[in-house]
Amino acid sequence: MYKINVSSHFSSAHNLRGYPGLCKNVHGHNWKVRIALLCEKTDELGMAVDFTVAKRWLDDLMEEFDHKHLNTLEPFLTVNPTSENIAKYLYNRLKGMIDVEGCQISEIEVWEAEKSSVVYFE
Repeated sequence: MYKINVSSHFSSAHNLRGYPGLCKNVHGHNWKVRIALLCEKTDELGMAVDFTVAKRWLDDLMEEFDHKHLNTLEPFLTVNPTSENIAKYLYNRLKGMIDVEGCQISEIEVWEAEKSSVVYFE
């Protein structure tokens, strides 16, 4: 088995509805996202997944969020755009994008700050 990691980032604003602290107000983050793919084998070139392809999958999703107010986007109209909910949403989206035989998403890690992250996996 091979575990392939690629990372990307996006900048966006959000607020947490119903939260009793400062995060109830609109504020921004420079988010970092890392995906880990598990692959059973390599191809004839010796690659499990081309990093360029995996990065494109992730970057395509980052475009949806970059420079947006997350609360106004469909996935977060009724749930708070917490790191946890963002991670789960992105994980589920990526499951449908991976088209390399023998590869699947293992986990996703979302940082909302340099020292704060959440990992989602199934």
